[in-house]
This record gives sequence, C-alpha cells and structure tokens, in this order.
Amino acid sequence: MAKASVESRIRGARISDARDIHRLVRIWADKGNMLPRPLVEIYESIRDFIVCEKGGRIVGAAAIHVVWENIAELRSLAVDEECESKGVGRRLVEKGVQEAVGLGVKELFVLTYVPEFFTKLGFSIIDKQTLPHKIWTDCVKCHKFPDCDETAASIMLNPESAK
Repeated sequence: MAKASVESRIRGARISDARDIHRLVRIWADKGNMLPRPLVEIYESIRDFIVCEKGGRIVGAAAIHVVWENIAELRSLAVDEECESKGVGRRLVEKGVQEAVGLGVKELFVLTYVPEFFTKLGFSIIDKQTLPHKIWTDCVKCHKFPDCDETAASIMLNPESAK
C-alpha cells in the first residue's frame, strides 16, 4: 500500500519557529547563496516571516520586509534541501506577494542568485541601482559588498485589489 503524502501548509511564523528559520537560512548562507541572519534578527522580525510547515516540521521560510512607503523586499527565502523543486518556494513567494498586496505595497523586489525562478513567477529583472538607497543598509553587512553579484528583480503589485 502506498504511503500517504503529508500535506504542507503556509502560515505566519511564530516565535517557536525562529530557530528552524535560522537553521534554513544558515544552510544557504553557509553556501554563499544568501545573506546570513543572526538568530536575534529573526526573533526581532518574526512578524515578517511566513513558513511552510510539513508534518510538524518547518521546511521553508521567507520574509516580507517593508523598506519604504511603497516598496518591500521578499528576503530570506529558504527551503529545506529535501523539499527543493516541490513547490515550497513557489508557494512561499505567492503567499509573500499576497501579504505585500494586503500591506498596500506597490513594488516587491528580491535580490537573488536564481533570477529565473522569480521571472517564472512574474518578476522582472531590474537594475539594482534603481532601488532606494535604504535597501543598501543590509548590503553593507554582506561579505561581497560592494561587489554584489546578485540579480535584482521586482514585481509591480496592485494594492487596490486587496480592498
């Protein structure tokens, strides 16, 4: 008899998820694929995070970080390696877009090493220099600064549709 697949669900993060989010981010940060986030920073911004929970285990996370009046960043998108290419990242991005629309954000951007993933989801490649200077506060923490090799992509949102 075939084993039943365990359903996953996307939800807002809780304080009890912080260490699991940190673990996921650290896996990819250690490979140089994302900016590391100290555990204290994850606790401080726990309300920004959404997670994918499967079988009681956190297998993916992402955060929506409001940068300024009309713009936010989708950041720290991390998926457990055994759940890669199974739709977890796509579902987290889609939920992040919904969250951003609900907040009234007009533009959601990402800095990524996998631009093709985001373009498949409706994002367009943009010049990093067009982003507000305020976003660079995180960049100065990166070991690659000022020679960033990430690609910027953004999607224009319609916050009016959330009303």
